[in-house]
Amino acid sequence: MFEHRYFNKYDYENVPLNQDCYLMDEKYIGEYEKSLLASFDDEEYEFVYNISPISVRQRNDDAMELSWYANMCDRFHEIAISLPKSAFTRCVECWTYGEKPIVFVKSAWLRSIYSRHYSLFCLVDAIGVKQALQAGTLTRQMLVSLRNALDTMAKDFPEVLFVSMADNTILKSNWTFGRSYGGKAFTHNLEATYKPEIFIRAVQKVRSIYQDELGLNSYAILTQGSNEYYEDGLLHISETKNHICLNSLGAPFAELLSIDNSVRSSIKEGIHPPAELYMDEDFYHSLSLSLDFKESVSKNKYWANMKHAHSSYYYAQCQDILDNIK
Repeated sequence: MFEHRYFNKYDYENVPLNQDCYLMDEKYIGEYEKSLLASFDDEEYEFVYNISPISVRQRNDDAMELSWYANMCDRFHEIAISLPKSAFTRCVECWTYGEKPIVFVKSAWLRSIYSRHYSLFCLVDAIGVKQALQAGTLTRQMLVSLRNALDTMAKDFPEVLFVSMADNTILKSNWTFGRSYGGKAFTHNLEATYKPEIFIRAVQKVRSIYQDELGLNSYAILTQGSNEYYEDGLLHISETKNHICLNSLGAPFAELLSIDNSVRSSIKEGIHPPAELYMDEDFYHSLSLSLDFKESVSKNKYWANMKHAHSSYYYAQCQDILDNIK
């Protein structure tokens, strides 16, 4: 297939890196070639639907690391996902007719990226806990009041999981893509539930509780990405109530800690001042913010464990972000 001189064919080892490409279901290979061959003969081009914009960022022996642009309509939402070599079929480009490279993939894998759950993650960390403990200013009653206040607040955010300790709270929220894929193959009824702005409001509430109940300021680190527990809930608790699973790999939390380490070093070295929010760049770009403000927020580099490359985090005050949400 694709033997015409206008086609460029790439095997797995030579798929173009860091340029705009598309994912397409392998079941459309024949239709796609037929449509372009017709165009070469000046016949009407019949567009083959169900393409997903991507960029191939890195490739190893077993998988490709992709930037998948899940939403470029009402927000810029980029997600790092992995395409196993076993799900790769072929890659074809027709530059003469302005066609970007098409990465054809196995149908089942492509269906899975549309139907699986993804997650938002956050770590809210209180500042000055060690000093308060040394000074004896943190009492059991204050910590119980903190716990009770978080209980009450959590009722307002049923879509968010809160796991708290005395000095920090982990937040997690699952979301679904919500777009029907492959009208000729199947459709699903998942609702589009990505609402990172609500997540930031929850973070601000948690920060307020730490201030009100313990008298401590705090900061938050936020990220988002794929979740390998594709169809499970936010939390698993065993029947005996002594095993809790957050239904997530440890990688997102390693990324939170990587940002945290970079933030601490950067503040210590005077690279940037302290802030209230530190947001991984993919999470930040996905926020629906006024354009002028969005372009004014500062960033700094960190090593992204999930992306195997240097990435950036944006830092800002929480209320400034909330004030500029569209």
